[in-house]
Amino acid sequence: MERKEPVKRPGGRSARVRDAVRQATLAELAEHGYAGLTVERVAERSGVHKTTVYRRWGGVEGLISDALELAADEPWPIPDTGSIEGDLRGIVQLVRVGFQDPELGPVSSAFVAAAVQNEAAARSLHEFFVSRHEQSAAVVRRAVQRGELPGVVDPREVIRVAVAPVYYRLFVAHEPVTERDADRAADAALAAARAGVL
Repeated sequence: MERKEPVKRPGGRSARVRDAVRQATLAELAEHGYAGLTVERVAERSGVHKTTVYRRWGGVEGLISDALELAADEPWPIPDTGSIEGDLRGIVQLVRVGFQDPELGPVSSAFVAAAVQNEAAARSLHEFFVSRHEQSAAVVRRAVQRGELPGVVDPREVIRVAVAPVYYRLFVAHEPVTERDADRAADAALAAARAGVL
């Protein structure tokens, strides 16, 4: 009799457990922030036994890292307005509005807070930004192809410089970020890119 290999189901229980824990982690971050995130609460909310959570994720840092790793793979709605000015403004506005969103904002802020306090979370957040900046850099590459920007620009650096003022205002100066503030940040990055500084 020929031995049959076990059929692997796409995703399966392991994927369901990971998704349940990830969703619970995001929900707990939204409600309690990084300081209030515990394995026990995530286990209770996800319906996954806490020993399983500890074994697979190790602790709060592992939960944060995994949530960020999965988030980095999610596509981002990159604008395509037909001009680099509109696209760059659109990206900065996406960041600004994301932090103001009642569900997404607290989670994003908790990720930043976790990165400040924990090295593993900082590495995961760095990888998340690498992925997001690479996705967003498409608008700069299109602008170079259209002749709107010089070919010497670093596409990811243009994105970093455009969004950096939003993070400075929110997490360093603790100031609100208006629509005008976001547009000004995008315009400053664009001016630098056109001048060949970036």
